[in-house]
Amino acid sequence: MVSTLGEEGLRAGPQGSQVPVLEVRGLTKTYSVGRFGKAKLVRALSNVDLSVMRGEVLGLVGESGSGKTTFARTVALLERPTSGEIRLLGRGVPNRLNQARLREHRGHVQMVFQDPYTSLDPLHTVRYSVARPLQTFKVAPKAAHAEAVDRLLTQVGLVPPQDFLRRYPYQLSGGQRQRVGVARALAARPALLLADEPTSMLDVSIRLSIMNLLLDLQKAESLSLVFVTHDLAGASYMSDRIAIMYAGHLVEVGPSERVMGEPRHPYTQLLRRAAPDPASHFGTGRRFEARGDPPDLANLPSGCPFAARCPHVRKECTEALPEWRQVGPGHQARCVLY
Repeated sequence: MVSTLGEEGLRAGPQGSQVPVLEVRGLTKTYSVGRFGKAKLVRALSNVDLSVMRGEVLGLVGESGSGKTTFARTVALLERPTSGEIRLLGRGVPNRLNQARLREHRGHVQMVFQDPYTSLDPLHTVRYSVARPLQTFKVAPKAAHAEAVDRLLTQVGLVPPQDFLRRYPYQLSGGQRQRVGVARALAARPALLLADEPTSMLDVSIRLSIMNLLLDLQKAESLSLVFVTHDLAGASYMSDRIAIMYAGHLVEVGPSERVMGEPRHPYTQLLRRAAPDPASHFGTGRRFEARGDPPDLANLPSGCPFAARCPHVRKECTEALPEWRQVGPGHQARCVLY
């Protein structure tokens, strides 16, 4: 079960540099899909153990359906975990929170969502969208909201801010909307920012500018950042460490340069082959060579979830989930090859 939050609350958590901002143990999320007696259980996350240190950028990488967005939404408590433990700022977070505690948690953990076209309320102006968290999380007195909104819009590159305050989302480009989403998340002054594929809905020409914006803000605000993406090359550019997810399981975790340069799990190797070639001016990727289809999350195999698609599969791969193996400094892979 998820552990209990102490009476002193999250803001009183230990401040030492060695205490992770986020720590999850055995995090599992199961959905019931279907109706009329034909419902089946779909396991989107399976016993995930992961931590994020203060000031660290962690890239969470996997294909669609791998569980990476479910991980982010569960950490933000937009979804309730089925089982496992979440620890934030050194304190356990209970599975069920009253309204005040839930607001406190979300003040520490903010999300930048994938789709800037739907994540902003079309009925509200930019001023309202950015000022609302200042009020909700009691970050600043009302008299200081105007100045704070101006500062936040300036931070995310919407200058001069007076040109954007009265605009509605339909009056902004996709990149501008995503910058408003970043400003709104920063308004709460979070310790942890979860960026859920924040560039995948944007034109290629502006993706890098949003990635650089997130990195600049992460450094300026001393944020911990989880960058969720299907793009291993993008994660390598952004991240200190990379964690690879497949079918709800973590399969490899390590320093960014090692996971990108020396991928160990066969799934990571295939992702690396599909990543853009740095030597190519146009970033042309090589063919992704996985065979077969991802497993049915309602009927996961007992062994390695990648076994049916793996070019190096062995008999033991199908018998039990492999243990974590140390494959380099700070680098682990869940694979019997090592």
